[in-house]
Amino acid sequence: MLREFHLADAFTLGNAACGVGAVFLAMAFMASQSLAQFLWSAALAPAAFIFDVLDGRIARWRQTQSALGRELDSLADIISFGMAPAALGFAAGLNGGWDCVILIYFVGCGVSRLARFNVTAEALSAGSDKVKYFEGTPIPTSVVLVGVLAYAAWQGHIGSALWGGAWVIGPWQLHPLTLLFALSGTLMISKTLRIPKF
Repeated sequence: MLREFHLADAFTLGNAACGVGAVFLAMAFMASQSLAQFLWSAALAPAAFIFDVLDGRIARWRQTQSALGRELDSLADIISFGMAPAALGFAAGLNGGWDCVILIYFVGCGVSRLARFNVTAEALSAGSDKVKYFEGTPIPTSVVLVGVLAYAAWQGHIGSALWGGAWVIGPWQLHPLTLLFALSGTLMISKTLRIPKF
C-alpha cells in the first residue's frame, strides 16, 4: 500500500496527525486544566488547514490526484475539522446533555458533507463538466469555531465561565455557545448554499 502513496498523501497524513494531536491535547487539558495544552490543541487546527491546502496543491502540481488521495483527504478532514473541534468544545465545557447532542450532530453533518462531496466529485469526473461550486460550507470552516474557543480560553471564559452561561432545558443543560456548532453543521449540509470552487 505504501508504494501507492504520493507526496500529496504525506501532507494529508500530516493533516490527520494534527487532528489526532488536537484530540489528545483536549483530553490532556481535561485532566490537567493547563491552558497551554488547550491552546496547543486549538493551534493544531490551522496547522491541519495548512496541510489540507498543500496536499491539494501538490497533487495538482504533480498531477497525482487519485481516488485513494480523495478518500484519505476526507478521512483526515473528519478527524481534524470534525472530531477535533467537537472534542475541544467538550473540553471547554460544552458538556451538558444538549451540548453533546449538538456536538454529535455537528460531527454527523461533517461526515455527511464529506460523503456528498466525494459522490459529487466522482459523478462529475465521469463527464466533461468541471465542478463550479460546492453545496454547503466546506468542513475546514470549523477552524473558525476553534478560533472562538481559543479566544474564550485566552480570556478565561471556558468551563463554568463560558459566554452565555448554561440553560436547563428539560433533563439536560445547554450552553448557548454550542449553538455555533449547530449553525456550522447545518451550513455544511445545506443544499441551497453554494460555495464557488477556486
